[in-house]
Amino acid sequence: MSIAKKRREPAWLRALGDRDLPAHLRLADGVYRHARTFKHDFFAATGLYEGRGGRVILKVGRVQPLFGLPMRWLGKLLTHRELMMFQILEGVEGIPRCLGPYDATGLVRVYVEGHPLQKNEQVEDGFFERLEALLDELHDRCVAYVDLEKRENILVGQDGRPWLIDMQICWWWPNGQARGRIGPEHRLPDALGRRLLKRFQFADRYHLLKHHRRHRPDELSSEQMAASYQRGFFVNAHRVLFRPVTLIRRGILKCLTGRSRSPKQDGAEFLDPPGG
Repeated sequence: MSIAKKRREPAWLRALGDRDLPAHLRLADGVYRHARTFKHDFFAATGLYEGRGGRVILKVGRVQPLFGLPMRWLGKLLTHRELMMFQILEGVEGIPRCLGPYDATGLVRVYVEGHPLQKNEQVEDGFFERLEALLDELHDRCVAYVDLEKRENILVGQDGRPWLIDMQICWWWPNGQARGRIGPEHRLPDALGRRLLKRFQFADRYHLLKHHRRHRPDELSSEQMAASYQRGFFVNAHRVLFRPVTLIRRGILKCLTGRSRSPKQDGAEFLDPPGG
């Protein structure tokens, strides 16, 4: 049975508009060739490149105008934030090494062999214990991951270990004079910034337990199982405020593209073929 060809999104829904990722990427050790595009959505295009030094990921933020309004500033802002987060988390096991910027709105990082955590996937023993240790390291560095709610943001490495690869909306609120290096949010009052960090980190731990319950409930104690249902005010407020937006966005995408979910949510069959 033939499979209907996937519809291409309208230009305004794509970070690069009608353009695709570059066919070649020049790094310090030579030229890397585009192998496949993993994702091209409103905020960024992400692709795999192969070269002399192995495989790398190029992520390019939004440059396409939106209804006549310039949006390159958004791509630059989010890329700057993510580059800073990779710098802050450099050396943390489970965070890939960033190789540096690409133009004004992109970055290059090391490729991690693996796949996004899939629905009902049975991960190896100790996977979530290692993921908890990874979150502990982020929290010790005054970082909250923020986007752990989506299981597809958790990468299952080829060796079975957890990785976090998307640093775009992490929240960092350090002590002292280091603030102000990422963006305008660090002009907030210090007490508010620290409170938000604490709330975001609580949400990280709730979402960790939620995923643990759904994928390896046999590893949880009765206390942990009960805690995995205790969302708290901040998580509940987020669901009330943003769930309708998510449903509307999915409806629009379904009408325009025939697909309402992120490619990462449904495995490799949703990714472009090699060379695409």
